[in-house]
Amino acid sequence: MADEYFLLVCDDVPNDVVLTDPGVRVLDVAQVVRRLTGLSLWRSKVLATRVPAVILDGVPQEDAEAAVAALRDVGAQAEVREQPEPDFLKR
Repeated sequence: MADEYFLLVCDDVPNDVVLTDPGVRVLDVAQVVRRLTGLSLWRSKVLATRVPAVILDGVPQEDAEAAVAALRDVGAQAEVREQPEPDFLKR
């Protein structure tokens, strides 16, 4: 119930950071994923190799763009996707 209220009041649409291709420097990408998510290096590497992978879920636009820039700096391909509008808002 609290999430529904938050979505109704908040104007900022939550975004997802999606890793679409880790590139050739997978270990560097895994280290960035580790820094962004707080996961272990092993789990970050597994997440980086299973694409497309949602790295961050429901973050503000500025944070999502910063995460995508960090991933692109190490050679990965990533994108920001807006979360779809919840069903209870579609009337």
